[in-house]
Amino acid sequence: MARVNDHYLKLKSSYLFSEIARRIKAFQAAHPEAKLIRLGIGDVTRPLPPAVIGAMHEAVDEMARVETFRGYPPETGWDFLLEAIARHDYEQRGVKIATDEIVVSDGSKTDTANIQEIFAADCVVALTDPVYPVYLDSNVMAGRVGTADAAGRFDRVVYLPCTADHGFLPRLPDGPVDLIYLCYPNNPTGAVMTRAALKRWVDYARERSAVILYDAAYEAYIRDPAIPHSIYEIEGAREVAIEFRSFSKSAGFTGTRCAYTVVPKELQGRSASGEPVSLHALWVRRQSTKFNGVAYVIQRGAAATYTAEGKKQVTALVDYYMENARIIRQGLEAAGLTVYGAENAPYIWVKTPGRLSSWDFFDKLVNEAHVVGTPGAGFGPSGEGYFRLTAFGGREATQEAVERIKTRVAL
Repeated sequence: MARVNDHYLKLKSSYLFSEIARRIKAFQAAHPEAKLIRLGIGDVTRPLPPAVIGAMHEAVDEMARVETFRGYPPETGWDFLLEAIARHDYEQRGVKIATDEIVVSDGSKTDTANIQEIFAADCVVALTDPVYPVYLDSNVMAGRVGTADAAGRFDRVVYLPCTADHGFLPRLPDGPVDLIYLCYPNNPTGAVMTRAALKRWVDYARERSAVILYDAAYEAYIRDPAIPHSIYEIEGAREVAIEFRSFSKSAGFTGTRCAYTVVPKELQGRSASGEPVSLHALWVRRQSTKFNGVAYVIQRGAAATYTAEGKKQVTALVDYYMENARIIRQGLEAAGLTVYGAENAPYIWVKTPGRLSSWDFFDKLVNEAHVVGTPGAGFGPSGEGYFRLTAFGGREATQEAVERIKTRVAL
């Protein structure tokens, strides 16, 4: 009998969203007549932009001809996409990123989970709390977190509580850490990090030789012009930060799968003997060994988001979802709930009423309003007492969900 990786046994019985799906399946079996509105998982509902569809159709036609057929993509991505990313996402914001510092992938979830593979098992990980579950779970699988206490906190993880009294922003760690996961605009709280706050983290990482793993998947939703869209807008960040970006939530690629990770050439780790090692080289080596790249058709679609028409259409998508966020926030506030987020992010972070736990509030919304959200406890201990809703539903469904909560739920 083959020995299993015992670290997997430290994981919760199921991934957060798998547990939600299990509960919903049971509810639907018991109440087949109920019409559920799903505002839990951050999956988009609007079609891909026309510019993307057009580019993908053209690429499919190219794949049908011998002279234009393409097989395996380049390991880090096709030049036409890398050049568009470097120019539009960085150069236009005054940031210099070389095309060979960008690695195209099939999703930020994949990359934020896999990036830990290039670091030693004894690296100390710091996580904001609450946090996107993949950051923690991937490190649990790697054996980097130690053992969990009764509350589910692992003894080798440095938790950085993000609470309402500090604007859901973490404080700098008290002790030494090696890897720091930051996600802003934040999933799940919807909080953003100011330039000054982000500079404190970059300065801290430079002083302590730590690496910041910066998830900027929701940067397209930033409305405040004072908020940085990239950590590389901060001086010195190239020496300490890896940035993750995605086409999923901005351009609707959740089912199409395309993202990228930036690892600057200056960024280094160290070997067991203390020698400096290029993290960029390790990441490219990891990807080229374990991943065959994103399909040509998909990369052509991603590149189309940077055309004049594509930009307009992506902006319209983001505006649509942000209007949903406004509707949810204002509607829940009118119902007497305390609400955060929804101003620079597509997430609405709701304080559960009374003494309800986040899972109790989940059950309450499902049973009384037939609305599905995400319990805050699933994002970490500091998420208890909160609840996340997403703005990615359709407009009519979003409006109906808010009306149901206001009229059917006893708050």
